[in-house]
Amino acid sequence: MAPVLAVADLRVSFPSETGALAAVRGLSYHVEAGEVLGVVGESGSGKSVSALAVMGLLPAGTRVTGSVRWRGRELLGLGDRELSRIRGKAISIIFQDPLSALTPVYTVGEQIAETVRAHQRVSTRQAAERAVELLDLVGIPDSPRRARAFAHEFSGGMRQRVMIAMAIANDPDVIIADEPTTALDVTVQAQVLEVLRTAQRATGAAVVMVTHDLGVVAGFADRVVVMYAGKPVETGTAEDVFYRPSMPYTAGLLGSVPRVDIRRRRPLTPIEGAPPSLVDLPVGCPFAPRCPLRVDRCVQAEPDLEQAGRPGHLAACHRSGETEIATPSGVDVLGAVNGSVVNGSGVNGSGVNASALNGSVMKASGRDRRNVVLHVDGLVKRYPLSTGAVLRRQVGTVHAVDGVGFDLRAGETLGLVGESGCGKTTTVMQILDLTKPAGGHVTVLGEDTATLSRAQRKRIRRDLQVVFQDPLASLDPRMPVADILAEPLRTHGVPAGRRAARVAELLRLVGLGAQHTDRYPAQLSGGQRQRIGIARALALEPKVVVLDEPVSALDVSVQAGVINLLARLKAALGLAYLFVAHDLSVIRYVADRVAVMYLGRIVEIGETDRVFDAPAHPYTQALLSAVPLPDPRKERARRRIILSGEAPNPADPPSGCRFRNRCPTFAALGPERRRRCIDERPALSHQGDAHQGDAHQGEDHQVACHYARPLAVV
Repeated sequence: MAPVLAVADLRVSFPSETGALAAVRGLSYHVEAGEVLGVVGESGSGKSVSALAVMGLLPAGTRVTGSVRWRGRELLGLGDRELSRIRGKAISIIFQDPLSALTPVYTVGEQIAETVRAHQRVSTRQAAERAVELLDLVGIPDSPRRARAFAHEFSGGMRQRVMIAMAIANDPDVIIADEPTTALDVTVQAQVLEVLRTAQRATGAAVVMVTHDLGVVAGFADRVVVMYAGKPVETGTAEDVFYRPSMPYTAGLLGSVPRVDIRRRRPLTPIEGAPPSLVDLPVGCPFAPRCPLRVDRCVQAEPDLEQAGRPGHLAACHRSGETEIATPSGVDVLGAVNGSVVNGSGVNGSGVNASALNGSVMKASGRDRRNVVLHVDGLVKRYPLSTGAVLRRQVGTVHAVDGVGFDLRAGETLGLVGESGCGKTTTVMQILDLTKPAGGHVTVLGEDTATLSRAQRKRIRRDLQVVFQDPLASLDPRMPVADILAEPLRTHGVPAGRRAARVAELLRLVGLGAQHTDRYPAQLSGGQRQRIGIARALALEPKVVVLDEPVSALDVSVQAGVINLLARLKAALGLAYLFVAHDLSVIRYVADRVAVMYLGRIVEIGETDRVFDAPAHPYTQALLSAVPLPDPRKERARRRIILSGEAPNPADPPSGCRFRNRCPTFAALGPERRRRCIDERPALSHQGDAHQGDAHQGEDHQVACHYARPLAVV
């Protein structure tokens, strides 16, 4: 079939104070009707810039050369008026942030109708009816009423559905999806991807999926383009790229991803270093400074895309035909290479030994012998809802945390997971506050926070530290690294002579050097900033560290290095982690135990492998089934549990089981059995393991469900 979109030798450069920044350097691809092309790579690789160049949406002053052809018609060089006739009709785009892309002063129905009227000769009434039809197609309930709502009245997932409705409004030939699920929970991501598949089937459009999520690409894309430093470095079918990677960068990306389906703990394989500056690229392969397979000719000439295996599989690597760098599973593909070539240490260049990592995983039967460092019992946090500008009155209450309880032992990692708004961050902020909670008890290192004096609170804060999600926001931009690390030491009275030595020690501990002491946060990469945040948290040698989404803002290659660092520090220093995350793949890798939260309550808790291998609560099952796997065959053969609707309003939670309005088990019950879910709040109860006969394991696994039933979903 002839391609509906063909991009050839696309080059994009931006003017800057230091010279022209070559954001895209010779990108070529084509897509046919009904085909899905995945474009992947780290931040700054040129993925989104190339998508905007195709749409003609780059700012004035940008230099764009090459060719972009839609059904044989050249688009580069067309004026804005001509492009406006094509944008939204022949080629449409779904942006990463739907709240920024939607106009806040018009209803979503008006905005979809405007898209229809821009390209079709229809009346205002017909366009409004079409908008309602499109909202219904993308799965928005009560579409006539919701069409009259504004963007801020929708959740993130619903707003992304509105963007998809706008993208398919005129039956386009090509849909460009620019990171359409990046900021969404996995359950909402699964819903949005299912909607996108439905939209593609309804329109027959080709899809260009721009994303950093290899799992999404594995399950959705027919072919894949891997980009690095503005240039494609490997292309081929999804199976070729995932199972037979021929470019070390592709292999490194695959080795960096923790997988929710793999029980065995092993060090991840981070890609060391950082991407090069695109202003003045060095001669040779841009990946050479980070590549464990580099040889002399790699720094002498940049390789071209050449056939690397089966027809259509191309790679830009001088050694692609010399070295087998893939395993049949496509996992840990550079582990042996990094260990032997980079530093000869046998620890994958990360300082984490695989056997030590496996040995650090705490089994349920060994927990009783370790001290409890954090105990939470019946924790409650509610926020009043008020109305009125002058005379305010309370009109409701948000039940943010409603009876949460767990304990954390010395040297253990407890993962706290759930969708956005489930109460994870509120729970940890209540713990960190070290004051009397609104309800329940928090005990830190044997001290009840309700009875602490000011001096006791300061003393406990030495042993209870936190690493936040956004390192740039949590580090003072006016202070150099040395002062950032010395500040907690100075606050707690560490002598000046000892502070300088401790700062140097902390930098070595997190894999940084003396050259970083005089730098400011803005001069560091994202991974380096997070390492500084970790070093600051460790400055006073704490016993408990709270990690609030510490790797969610990082590229997978950088994320792997930070995860390995946290694993090494835990084993070396005997730390206990309370690890808050929405990425269950990361939790599977780092946590000894996991607690699953839903609407302010824990619905399942137990040893990580036990919960992940045989989840018993329908919500946990849906979460795990929604996590994409970077494995095309497994991902496309999996059973999906797609949750319907959105989480209930925490100001008006359902009676009985709070999950029942979205629960597939509840939907399949008869009227009599449903009554119990409606009237009776399920309490956490032990789940035995008759197959293994492990009493400790059964006691540790608790589920809050009247009809709990283990089900393997990964």
